[in-house]
Amino acid sequence: MLRSLRFAALFGGLILSASALAVDVDAAGYGYPLTNPFEATIATTPPDLRPELPRDEDIDQEDRTISLRPEREFELPDNFWAVKKLTYRIATQDKAAPLIFLIAGTGARYDSSHNEYLKKLYYQAGYHVVQLSSPTSFDFMSAASRFATPGVSKEDAEDLYRVMQAVRAQHPKLPVTDYYLTGYSLGALDAAFVAHLDETRRSFNFKKVLLLNPPVNLYTSITNLDKLVQTEVKGINSSTTFYEVVLNKLTRYFQEKGYIDLNDALLYDIQQSKEHLTNEQMAMLIGTSFRFSSADIAFTSDLINRRGLITPPKFPITEGTSLTPFLRRALQCDFDCYITEQVIPMWRARTDGGSLLQLIDQVSLYALKDYLHNSPKIAVMHNADDVILGPGDLGFLRKTFGNRLTVYPYGGHCGNLNYRVNSDAMLEFFRG
Repeated sequence: MLRSLRFAALFGGLILSASALAVDVDAAGYGYPLTNPFEATIATTPPDLRPELPRDEDIDQEDRTISLRPEREFELPDNFWAVKKLTYRIATQDKAAPLIFLIAGTGARYDSSHNEYLKKLYYQAGYHVVQLSSPTSFDFMSAASRFATPGVSKEDAEDLYRVMQAVRAQHPKLPVTDYYLTGYSLGALDAAFVAHLDETRRSFNFKKVLLLNPPVNLYTSITNLDKLVQTEVKGINSSTTFYEVVLNKLTRYFQEKGYIDLNDALLYDIQQSKEHLTNEQMAMLIGTSFRFSSADIAFTSDLINRRGLITPPKFPITEGTSLTPFLRRALQCDFDCYITEQVIPMWRARTDGGSLLQLIDQVSLYALKDYLHNSPKIAVMHNADDVILGPGDLGFLRKTFGNRLTVYPYGGHCGNLNYRVNSDAMLEFFRG
């Protein structure tokens, strides 16, 4: 048993150990250079430690749109004209091949950097690839969500499933041998619920499903991220903002280099210089990015449903309307505020639901515990230092997935997805 476990999880000569049957990658043999979780989350992997992948021009791909016309109480405002149809990206092989769906993370579109990386990885390995936006993204909420109030995982999975079926219907002649599914961050949680839904719908019969850095308790994860915005950062006061501090660091960095080079290695290079961000500054940067995502979700959901929490229900919004005042109001509402003011009322109206604790159980991996425990086709890859994990989360994953869980010692939140060792492990899982 132990020997087969080690063999199945052995990539690049790593030394592994079995802990509660999970595969724990030994820190000494892992080789990922960023041991600071904030730094890994922001800078990801140094370019020379990433696999070589095809260029965009070497991939047979296109962006397509689908018209789902979700039945809702209110019509979309005129300024939503660009997202009345949902856009996705598909990359196809010139022969019969398995097809893998990629689900983006919180607030991210189908063409997010992580989705683009995963597309290239799987395309090079011989897969057809479909990139999907997160149900929490502006475009998905507008064009594909029935209630435009993401956060109830079961409902979000229903919406995603309809999108997947519509995508397949647009490519009736594409020769597909098997269907696979993966997602990162919140997209991984969505993938788990989509896989569970498919067990009864049987539209795809997913052969394997991989969850990359999923939240276990969704409420814990969003609380962790919301708290990062409250970090006290040295140098920030009533006259100097956080953004000015970071901008000054960038300015000095480029002045010393003598030129501006915006590329994937930028953040990694900055962190190796004397202008590197402190832990507090990195925490604030991550938290701020998440706060903008939650503000976008709150604003879009409120506007589509005419709730009047952020935008007055009858306020005329056209293409020329300035949204700045509403953005400022939305930024005052964190994810906890969004759940309390918009998700829970919608959930209770639809399901006769109860307390916040009951909702938390229903939207987290807890709700699928038995299914995930008994389904050999589903695996998880996570990082021990992931900032979205709370006390007991790794224990839940160990108990639920056993040797289908791989825990890396470093990487923060999705920072090591593009590390060669992790990439090899992802491909090996789907190849079996």
